[in-house]
Amino acid sequence: MKDLTKNKNGKYCGNEMSYVLQAMDDDYKGAPWPQRFEEKFSEVFGVDYSIACNSGTSALHAAMFAVGIGPGDEVIGPGLTVVMDAYAIIHCGGTPVFADVDSDTMNIDPIEIEKKITPNTKAIIVVHLQGLPCDMDAIMNIATKHNLFVIEDSAQTVLGKYKGKIAGTIAHIGIYSFENKKHFTAGSEGGMIVTNDEKLAVRARKFSGIGYKHMTAKAGRTSLASSDVQNPDYERFDTIGLNYRMCDTSAAIALGQIERVTELVERRQECAKSFEKAMEGCSWMTPQKVSTNLVNSYYTFSVKYTGEQTTGLTWKDFYNRYIEKGGDGFYGACKVPYLEPALKGLEFNGVKLEEGLCPTAEKIQQEIMQFKTNYRDLNICKEKANILSELIDELGR
Repeated sequence: MKDLTKNKNGKYCGNEMSYVLQAMDDDYKGAPWPQRFEEKFSEVFGVDYSIACNSGTSALHAAMFAVGIGPGDEVIGPGLTVVMDAYAIIHCGGTPVFADVDSDTMNIDPIEIEKKITPNTKAIIVVHLQGLPCDMDAIMNIATKHNLFVIEDSAQTVLGKYKGKIAGTIAHIGIYSFENKKHFTAGSEGGMIVTNDEKLAVRARKFSGIGYKHMTAKAGRTSLASSDVQNPDYERFDTIGLNYRMCDTSAAIALGQIERVTELVERRQECAKSFEKAMEGCSWMTPQKVSTNLVNSYYTFSVKYTGEQTTGLTWKDFYNRYIEKGGDGFYGACKVPYLEPALKGLEFNGVKLEEGLCPTAEKIQQEIMQFKTNYRDLNICKEKANILSELIDELGR
């Protein structure tokens, strides 16, 4: 069998394989693997409490439950994001409210958030899009003014920083995703909830752990005497929850990955530099704006393409030309969530989910090109960036 740990550019070239084998060993006597991963995550990200889940979406749902979202509660979120943020709100019985985004950063606009606040607003969910943190000071100030919870969706932003603070750790509660394409992975799916609030941590852990009453902020289960647990009168559950717990093998992989997280993020940032250089001087490709007080961890290198009139090429035409020249393609932005078929046409509190709710988000969603930054070999990334540069030169910068 090929030794995956020998390839320095491999995906699992650290301790991942060793940890998985240990996790599968019935005789392993160490701490539970999810607990080991949680403790390492808290150490690296500087938070008091970390709760490992089986996906980022599960983490979102548990975070919504933790802050108490229920029927009648409105949660304001960005008009440009994936649909799962709205799903989590709806599954808790809440009402999603969409605020428009800033055209330059592509992130939720604090001014637009304040416009959407009503007496029913209970929380704001911010999404650090494509590796770039939102304007957290402005958002937290709004939350304080109106007594609202803030949830950070940092699924696409690992070790991105806002004024020196790690994105996802600034608000009342935050979540991360370890799906296979993210900065680091739990093998296929995985998520994490983080908070410095013990009460929120207990609620999140119990909800994601089937409601076991002896779960605590820092432990999946507390140590109980067998005579208590084996008693037919023993009561196990005090919270209506779901089984969102991370399994041992996923946690073992994620632990091996987080040991390399700085290297993995820095490699993405190097890839982004290659694409940024390729686009220098191009008037019709505008990268996501990164202010001097921010660190972008570049889940992708995202730009707005406005070159149809200049180049004569539509978004899709440009994509095809890049592929024909040997490029590696790029992603379009997800549809704005309220125009996805699952939500389009639904009505919440008299507001129908339809075109026109967030004009800026709808416009730039059609323009965005997301260039991959998850190359394991930087030389391959540079080759693809050079192809892009040649195409831009042909079309005229």
